[in-house]
Amino acid sequence: MHEIKISLPFQKQAYAVLFVLILSLVRGITYSYEIGIALEAPMAILAASFCADTYTQEITSKRSEIQRLYPMKKRIYSIYKRIVIQEIFLLAVAVAGYGLFYIFQNPRIVGIGENSSENEICQFLVYFAAIAVTLVVWGLLSNLLSCLFRNMWMGIGGCLMLCLITNSSIGVRYFGAWNLFSYTFRSIENSSNYSWICGKIVCICIGIMTVAALPKIMEKRG
Repeated sequence: MHEIKISLPFQKQAYAVLFVLILSLVRGITYSYEIGIALEAPMAILAASFCADTYTQEITSKRSEIQRLYPMKKRIYSIYKRIVIQEIFLLAVAVAGYGLFYIFQNPRIVGIGENSSENEICQFLVYFAAIAVTLVVWGLLSNLLSCLFRNMWMGIGGCLMLCLITNSSIGVRYFGAWNLFSYTFRSIENSSNYSWICGKIVCICIGIMTVAALPKIMEKRG
């Protein structure tokens, strides 16, 4: 409960919920398969801003002097717990956002007949897996950059720059299926083409490297 109170204050929960609520109202879609496209990049930016202060809040609140008295393993474990708590909350928000698009936009469902509901379920499960990877990697990356520079705005700014590069025509042209937002740019016409998973594999690799690098950065940066 102590870690939840620190990592999930009311104002953070409020702006995350309002973010997906407003997005589902103003971001127009026509078909249900566009929901994931409309949500992935904005949720990545939300995760970056949401998790950027996971470590730096110890500095701004002047708790870092007390935290330094704890063993390094305990400090690192505490940061990891906070990240997990925030990521679970963000994943719940992403799922809620998916439902809000159905409520407010009433998108058309591709396919008619008995298989249409099964297709919608499969489509949601693919979205769930893809958005989970997206949230984790962008949250971890923003926290790592914030820890490295001891400034949450550097974490947010660095992730925003990377997001603008990869979530663009330039990113599609140069990275293709290995793009961090490969799910957004996947081939809708060919649903059996899962080459976009390559981009998610890159995200997972970045996440693993981030988890491995965070303890060393915390030891050096204090």
